[in-house]
Amino acid sequence: MSGSYGGHERPAGGAELYAWIFMRFSGVLLLVLALGHFFIMHVVNSIHQIDYDFVAQRYFQWFWRAYDLAMLWLAMLHGANGARTLLDDYLRPPARGWAVKALYLGGALFLFLGTWVILFFKPL
Repeated sequence: MSGSYGGHERPAGGAELYAWIFMRFSGVLLLVLALGHFFIMHVVNSIHQIDYDFVAQRYFQWFWRAYDLAMLWLAMLHGANGARTLLDDYLRPPARGWAVKALYLGGALFLFLGTWVILFFKPL
């Protein structure tokens, strides 16, 4: 351990290093996006205003679709990578392999469905 309490060392290279770097950058971006989302939905607008028509009106502008899409992709990839790290730490083969495959399958399914809804949402 390099001076950190209870943490892992920074990976030396390869895919684990890129995953480690991604977690740091995506965490900061998610913090900014989530705080912006919270401010817009709960401070600028009242929760009594937020309904189907509110979302439909927002989604006429591609900026809000891109904002929500960025939040979805970052959250899903960040969360799946964190869950993969936990599975690697606490499970042993062959359970680890099956659990990681199930995690990737479930994550890809939710990512696909969420992306589909954001991109192809059509107001009634």
